Amino acid sequence: MINRLKKLAKDLLAVPLVRKAYEGGTRTVLGVFGSHRLPATAYSLPGFLTFNREQYAVLAGRRAYYRQLSTSRPTHVELRRNIHRLEKGMSMQPRRPVFARDFIAETVDFYRIAVEGGAQGRSIEDDELLWAREVLTEYFDIVAPGDPRVDRARAEFATIPVPGGETNGVPMRPYPQRDIKPSDITYDQLLALARQRRSIRWFEQRPVPRELIDQALLVGRESPTACNRLPYECLVFDEPDLVRKVASIPFGTAGYHHQIPTVVVVKGNLDSYFSPRDRHAIYVDSSLATMGFLYALETLGLSSSVINWPDFEPLEMKMAHTLGLAPHERVICLIAVGYADRDALVPASPKKSLDVLRSFNVAR
Repeated sequence: MINRLKKLAKDLLAVPLVRKAYEGGTRTVLGVFGSHRLPATAYSLPGFLTFNREQYAVLAGRRAYYRQLSTSRPTHVELRRNIHRLEKGMSMQPRRPVFARDFIAETVDFYRIAVEGGAQGRSIEDDELLWAREVLTEYFDIVAPGDPRVDRARAEFATIPVPGGETNGVPMRPYPQRDIKPSDITYDQLLALARQRRSIRWFEQRPVPRELIDQALLVGRESPTACNRLPYECLVFDEPDLVRKVASIPFGTAGYHHQIPTVVVVKGNLDSYFSPRDRHAIYVDSSLATMGFLYALETLGLSSSVINWPDFEPLEMKMAHTLGLAPHERVICLIAVGYADRDALVPASPKKSLDVLRSFNVAR
């Protein structure tokens, strides 16, 4: 049904008079309603379905966030956020003698909930607890006693059992930049890798080793993310029937989805946020991680293509049903992965010039 409607719309717009009428009407409507926020608000009332799924996802995410505050789960995004805030406070120059007064009690409470969940045998990320313990320990070491709110939090922290596990040499507290070992990768090598990476849509029919997917994901995981939340997951499909089922849903895979060896669905989790102001973070953070993942695939001999995922309600419904997504889980993009068919053609896709993409010190 969807495909028939798409074909009908395409056929109609192919008629010159229909296309001209459509474009003229669209310009007129946008000229009025796109001129200011007030008419834009009026326009959104009859057209609310355009953004309704996103609005629902944001609200459902906030609902899930607050419901999870007192529960045990593998990762506690509110704890991650606050521990990262403490790290930033420790890293300030000059560092204030006392900081984080407004949220240190909350942070210790988040930590206590996580530790109690781990003690009850529930699945808790060991590294998350270790990181929180190390940073909180450092915080109370460097902030001198005397502030009532900090002292109460210090006393509460002292009553929480120390979870098991060791850092094994992995940094879990802020450390000097000079301790970072420089890479021997040159700019020319990185530029060559970027130019090597092309969007490949035709693949050899051989399976992709899962360990290579995991190795590439380790690189993507190192990408920056707001408050170290990592509000995304990668759903990997490599069983042929499932790959075809999932890869055939987006618009952009028509004609080649049947021969994709592995498809990865990048999913953002809006339950990582208590405020709608952060609703874009899942797109920013997951996109940064995706780029690292794509470059890593190239170094492992694998090729890929990012499959666009437009917010189109019929396809959103189909994908949500196929993957069993919760309302607060949003598909960011899909990635086709495999060994490139060396005889297949690759679009040249020249890039815009730097003069178009870049400007210096331009401001109103």
